[in-house]
Amino acid sequence: MRGESFLSMENLRGWRPCRRSRWRALRSRLLAASLTCTVLVLFVFTQDLLNGPMHFPLLWESPSPPRQVTVLIWYDPFGKRRRIGDCHRLFNISGCKLTTNRSLYQEADAILFHHRDIIDFSDFPIKKRPTSQKWIWMNFESPSHSSWLRTLGGVFNWTMSYRVDSDIFVPYGYLFSKKHAKIILPRKKKLVAWVISNWNEDQERVQYYNQLSNYIGVDIYGSYGMELKEDNIVKTVSEYKFYLAFENSLHTDYITEKLWRNAFKSSAIPIVMGPSRYNYEMFIPRNSFIHVDDFSSPRKLAMYLKFLDKNNHLYRRYFTWKKRYDVHVTSFWDEHYCAACETVKAAGNPYRTVSDLAGWFES
Repeated sequence: MRGESFLSMENLRGWRPCRRSRWRALRSRLLAASLTCTVLVLFVFTQDLLNGPMHFPLLWESPSPPRQVTVLIWYDPFGKRRRIGDCHRLFNISGCKLTTNRSLYQEADAILFHHRDIIDFSDFPIKKRPTSQKWIWMNFESPSHSSWLRTLGGVFNWTMSYRVDSDIFVPYGYLFSKKHAKIILPRKKKLVAWVISNWNEDQERVQYYNQLSNYIGVDIYGSYGMELKEDNIVKTVSEYKFYLAFENSLHTDYITEKLWRNAFKSSAIPIVMGPSRYNYEMFIPRNSFIHVDDFSSPRKLAMYLKFLDKNNHLYRRYFTWKKRYDVHVTSFWDEHYCAACETVKAAGNPYRTVSDLAGWFES
């Protein structure tokens, strides 16, 4: 594990918008070194990076009160009303007022728009929009499941998504350092599991499964298979050695809870189908997963899984990362709201717009 280089983040707090042009120039170097952008802090490996420079106030300085920021959540995601969490209690972020009360739109420092709930612009407060107000586009679906993109150019100031080059980057999960170097794996008697709720024969993941299942047994759970144990994915998958962490579409940085929760939290080796291996290695150690692209055919993959099943020492090597790291699965939606609020607090008042939202997100 020593020498691995990937985005191991201690927390999501303190991130601020980072210019996309700079990100595109630096992304190719993420595997070679830890990176600190002046407006987006990536916490990688060392406590020195975590602590940052000390600030010693002058004797005549008096502490200034924390800036109060109001973030208006324009749509309850997917139309489901939720109780909004307290950012200070949950994440030790002070000075954040989160609200869904649209009558407060003129005093809001930022408005958060969930993409999947945008139908048209008829209810957008465009005519009375304060010039300093930030409009934030929030989306955690892939481009394949995001309509309206080409109509949204020039509307928003910032982006929030799972993409590393978002203005506010909130991944589905991440690894963080832990103190105790122990590897404890649950007892496993079963081989391969897959939980899937949306079965479509045209999807690449279903087509791959249809071939793979000719050579090795895969237990299917969800809407098209067996019921989960105690209606709990982690309890179910923990009994398996391998998990098919197949994304519903293949896009840059689109690595969802299928990896972080379904596989890693269950201590099952993830067999991934999504972006490239290179892209996965930006987020997790190279020896912590199996990529379908590593094999010339589903038959060859099945042969390798059977080989690992009979070689416990080689199987356990895929969990070496557990000596140094644990897994955080991002909580929807409190983490996102609070990350947006802290970003607004830290960013000041520079004005910019996202002129080509579709061109960026679909790239």
